[in-house]
Amino acid sequence: MIQRALILAGGEALRLRPHTDDVPKAMVVVAGKPIIHWIIDWLKSNNITKIDIGVDYKKEVLMDYLKDGKSLGVEIRYNDHHGAEGTGDALRRAIENLKIEDENFIAMNGDELTDLPIKSLYNYHREHQPIVTIVTSQVQLPFGVVETEPDGKIVTFREKPVLKEHVNMGVYIFNKEVINHLPEKGNIEHTTFPELAKIGKIRAFRYSGFWRTINDIKDLKITEERLKNLDYKLN
Repeated sequence: MIQRALILAGGEALRLRPHTDDVPKAMVVVAGKPIIHWIIDWLKSNNITKIDIGVDYKKEVLMDYLKDGKSLGVEIRYNDHHGAEGTGDALRRAIENLKIEDENFIAMNGDELTDLPIKSLYNYHREHQPIVTIVTSQVQLPFGVVETEPDGKIVTFREKPVLKEHVNMGVYIFNKEVINHLPEKGNIEHTTFPELAKIGKIRAFRYSGFWRTINDIKDLKITEERLKNLDYKLN
């Protein structure tokens, strides 16, 4: 079973200003506690207690809050990826600097909240044995869709439909071989993932449960309401 997670939590998050004037994105409070605290509680509930965190912007705030993780029942290590040129570079630096040698581990962005059962994800990953398994989800558009014919005649209206396509949730399982595919420059979505797709070493695990990514003030408010409703739990 997976025992380690690597979280990228160095984002400045300009779209969340003024909430991120003095703290990194992962330290923005939602429903009573920072995003990173929610993530750690979720990981711990899935028996993952070894947590590595990539930090940068306002890193002292996050590190002072979490410290070594003992108060939360986990072990936390940090890697400062200041100056990294994209998520691929940041992940590669963390794996190399912290000497991560686990066969498989969770990798994720520090702004994702989900109740995903990691055991199910791991079983899928173990069955198919890719280098990377991406967790994907369907999303509902915030807009109504107007379907038309080529001449502009309106056929029908669909109010805020759920997309048939699945989107990347920003939560992954990495096999240790991923280090050979992480770039020195660029984001994994544009470098690593297309490269692995060409050689058939990447899979998608479809998840229909709770997932929210917090990119702006609107996302923050929606997520806070969802958490307060207590129709699901992350820990």
